[in-house]
Amino acid sequence: MAVPKRRKSRSKRDSRRATHKIAAAAFNLCEKCGAPKEAHRPCNSCGWYKDSYVLKTQEVEA
Repeated sequence: MAVPKRRKSRSKRDSRRATHKIAAAAFNLCEKCGAPKEAHRPCNSCGWYKDSYVLKTQEVEA
């Protein structure tokens, strides 16, 4: 089994870990109501997704 011959410096270790970050969730605007929603998911406020209502909300039931 391969084992490192020398210890990695803090600089090398930290530069490798620099890309391990958590990105904030990206939000789009709903085409029907304009509320912010996550991509590829139905709108929580109106229930609209890809040309149809898929979630029952108070606005749609009334």
